[in-house]
Amino acid sequence: MIQITAKQQPDALTVFIAGRIDSNNAADAEAQIRAHTDGYTGAVILDAEKLEYISSAGLRVVLRLKKANKDTKIINVSSDVYEIFDMTGFTEMMDIAKAYRKLSVDGCEVIGEGANGKVYRIDADTIVKVYKNHDALEEIHNERELARKAFVMGVPTAIPYDVVQVGDLYGSVFELLNAKSFAKLMIADPSKTDELAKASVDILKTMHSTMLKPGELPDKKAEALVWAEYCRDHLPQEVGEKLVALVKAVPETNNMLHGDYHIKNIMQQNGENLLIDMDTLAMGHPIFEFSAIYAAYVGFSCIDKNNVLTFLGIPYDQAQQFWKATLKYYFDTEDEAFLRGIEEKSAVICFARLLRRTYRKAKEDEAYKAKLVEHCKKTLCELVPKLDSLSF
Repeated sequence: MIQITAKQQPDALTVFIAGRIDSNNAADAEAQIRAHTDGYTGAVILDAEKLEYISSAGLRVVLRLKKANKDTKIINVSSDVYEIFDMTGFTEMMDIAKAYRKLSVDGCEVIGEGANGKVYRIDADTIVKVYKNHDALEEIHNERELARKAFVMGVPTAIPYDVVQVGDLYGSVFELLNAKSFAKLMIADPSKTDELAKASVDILKTMHSTMLKPGELPDKKAEALVWAEYCRDHLPQEVGEKLVALVKAVPETNNMLHGDYHIKNIMQQNGENLLIDMDTLAMGHPIFEFSAIYAAYVGFSCIDKNNVLTFLGIPYDQAQQFWKATLKYYFDTEDEAFLRGIEEKSAVICFARLLRRTYRKAKEDEAYKAKLVEHCKKTLCELVPKLDSLSF
């Protein structure tokens, strides 16, 4: 018995196939499918999650559908059915995707969370990053390729080895045997803060010394310029114009940047330190990296010092200590005036980003939002006039 249903979505028509398609019912199956697809000119997705078997007669139905609509693809194919498609050469003729392994994160420890996803520890060997976007498959495959690129170039990173379905979301699975994030290690033993800052700088320097080809990754300066140009309309004219000019004057460099470099994205596994969450990889001058690091440890907590505790699990004072140590080890100096200068440059880019984000993001607590806007403007008005450059 065969059951065919369909659902019209904004960008495609999904046809769900359940049961078996063989010589006995192929004509009926084709008639049911064509009842939904005839006259439709967009992409057609055959969802084969409940397709148990397909014979040569069924394959001819698929072939005719593909000829009638070139944008036809098949998803959620079981291993047995996929083997039939593969043996008959259909996987070379059209886009056919195996079903994703289903995974539950109920009761699992949350070891990190960012704008794009949440990371769970499944067991001692495995973690999974579950993406918040329901249509994240392209994003997941992109992050995998970025992680591979970084790994090949010598950056120590964990590469996802599987894509899974978690409820109605998708996730990437990493093998991280008994690994703990730097955040966990610092919470367990605050005396390791300085030591771990030095270790994080070692990875950061390796990443920044990796030079890319023009256009190989997203340009961080272009993104920062969007923040600055948005802020120009919300600042005094002189400050706004100079902010844009400062960002424009940052040298065009091809350094690899992580984009979201903080202690929850650095894991320690059997003495080896590895990066995760590579979907924010970009390229540009390292000052853009430092602005994001400053934001994680200091900037996002400018109004509420508990923000960093909620985000990273460490108190504000410890986060500041880590930030200061990061600067000291990266630039190999304890010159307070020099390091303060780097911090001010990082703060300018951070608060330009935060000001734009605050204006654009709906927030229930309007009083908090007003305080944050005021702080961002005040800081930019204090720092921008005194700086001659954002680079180092």
